[in-house]
Amino acid sequence: MTLWTPDIEPPHVPIRPLGWVLVSLRGLILGTVTFGCLGLLLLVRLVERPLHGLHRPWTPWIVQFVCATAFFILGIRYHVEGQRMQQPGAVVSNHVGWLDIFALNARKRVYFVSKSEVADWPGIGWLARATGTVFINRNPREAKAQQQIFEDRLLAGHKLLFFPEGTSTDGRRVLSFKPTLFQAFFTPHLVHEMYIQPVTLVYRAPVAADQRFYGWWGDMEFGPHLLQVLAAWRQGSVTVIYHPPLKVDDFTDRKALALAAEAAVRSGFPAELRDE
Repeated sequence: MTLWTPDIEPPHVPIRPLGWVLVSLRGLILGTVTFGCLGLLLLVRLVERPLHGLHRPWTPWIVQFVCATAFFILGIRYHVEGQRMQQPGAVVSNHVGWLDIFALNARKRVYFVSKSEVADWPGIGWLARATGTVFINRNPREAKAQQQIFEDRLLAGHKLLFFPEGTSTDGRRVLSFKPTLFQAFFTPHLVHEMYIQPVTLVYRAPVAADQRFYGWWGDMEFGPHLLQVLAAWRQGSVTVIYHPPLKVDDFTDRKALALAAEAAVRSGFPAELRDE
């Protein structure tokens, strides 16, 4: 996975005593809700899997509850614009950081597509596997097997979600979309049935904070960034904008589809937040 690495990162802001109180309280509550519900999800999945196989009629509700509750615990205002796609297919979005997982799961039943290394990350890897994340390895020799996994999941009704930028940013720009993963939707079994819904994520920083506050990119460490977010007394907001779905059959190839999805995502990005 390519890392987006600008020259200057946000300045480190020391956490004050009140901030550490918020870190403790929010961290305890968020951890309890997240891992408590993970345990519940695994128990429910013991029944759900033999009855429904790839279909998951129950456990996604647990994931949505956790993700929606996370914003309440953190104090981050959460807004939604547009209509969620009902047609079969996938969702694509700009990528700002780890909060995207909560933002995109809170209102829509999706299954993330992630690089294979994430499966081995402590904590995050367990959550990703339990919630049905599709892990991909960029080894060309495995391309056919991975294509079959995509088809099986899509034909089972899963809405896969991936970030075509290929990396996260500071939340003040949309990078060019890479067309590679769009190719999966042009197979004969899928091309006439699938839709792609572009989604724009717009983060606004807390008052007086660096406008890139919620961005997590490049070589930034997860722990310090998480602490900064937990410690913020007055939080900012995130807006999830759902754009009209794009019918795969209306495009000649993956590049045309990727460009159209990118244009839709850019159209929802406020001019006052752009650094481009």
